[in-house]
Amino acid sequence: MSQQNIGITAAKGFKATGVACGLKKNNALDLALLVSDDDCACAGVFTTNRVQAAPVQFDKQVLAKNSGALRAVVANSGCANACTGDAGLADTRATADEVAKQVGCRAEQVLVLSTGVIGVRLDVEKVRGGIALAAKTLSYDGGDDASKAIMTTDTRQKQFTIHNSQFAIGGMAKGAGMIHPNMATLLSVITTDAKISPALLDQALRAAVAKSFNRVSVEGDMSTNDTLLVLANGASGYEIKEKEIEGFTKALTQVATALAKQVARDGEGATKFIEIVVSGAPDEADAARVAKSIANSPLCKTAIYGADANWGRVVCAAGYAGVDVLPEKMSLWFGEVNVFKNGTPTQYDDADATAAIAGAEVFIRLDLGMGNATTTVWTCDLSHDYITINGKYRT
Repeated sequence: MSQQNIGITAAKGFKATGVACGLKKNNALDLALLVSDDDCACAGVFTTNRVQAAPVQFDKQVLAKNSGALRAVVANSGCANACTGDAGLADTRATADEVAKQVGCRAEQVLVLSTGVIGVRLDVEKVRGGIALAAKTLSYDGGDDASKAIMTTDTRQKQFTIHNSQFAIGGMAKGAGMIHPNMATLLSVITTDAKISPALLDQALRAAVAKSFNRVSVEGDMSTNDTLLVLANGASGYEIKEKEIEGFTKALTQVATALAKQVARDGEGATKFIEIVVSGAPDEADAARVAKSIANSPLCKTAIYGADANWGRVVCAAGYAGVDVLPEKMSLWFGEVNVFKNGTPTQYDDADATAAIAGAEVFIRLDLGMGNATTTVWTCDLSHDYITINGKYRT
């Protein structure tokens, strides 16, 4: 498969746009609209936070009743519409109603995404105006503007697409902070022109998420709004049946992984992208627990920010991950430098270990020596700028 056009409109039969409706103070793009020419099968995964935003509650209800005939997704940035009670749900329904009116579909064919500050009521009148404008500017190459419109503290757009001879899959995501999913992460929409049943699409999505979005973290905070949607409109004419599901899942995982890694690279205040591989685990779940424990350790992340090869912090984080690890069986590498083996430090050169974590890309591998399972987690360092960004998020 080769990478060609980027974004949610690379697959046939999808139009999109991004407009400014006034939710953001700087009049930047803040409302994205995606519409399919035909009905779509749809699957979604959502935050496991017990505090869930109104759009999450709404979308889960829509998908439970109508996963085979979706037509549109609308997303706003600048307001999360979370912790807003019944009024927030009413605002979400009003948003879906307006999309249905403007694009000519039913309200139960519309999904709604929101991101921004928690506890603020959505300005529905501004959103209605934005939807009316967006409906007039939809285009088959409008995915780029849509990806801009969902950004909050992101410093760059996050898009990826693959094509093969049968179908295309393209996606966009937003997120730089409050990233520690146990489902998907932040906001992401993926489209494909393959034809596939909702049940098979859901199966493929959950398998893809387990290898991608569930393996990314910025600081260990899970959002109230995390949503990942995949829409398939069948415009390519190629149908994914049970026997083709493995190949389709592999392609979907490739797109999801690329988007997840872009999120980690753009972590709030990040200066370094960190890949953590944990091998030699009893099973993949244990490998993931250890890797996430390291990825979320403020001490590990700040040491890497300062290029301090303090490998003891990594071993320590592995030890409190809730897995019965044995230090005498562990081996740890910073890049190609083996710094710890069989419970004691090796005779490594500290300058080499420091150099291994000094660059913009850092690779850490920990072998637990307890089995054959391996997993990879992506994260970033924790810098002074992270504090600055989040200390003044609302102002």
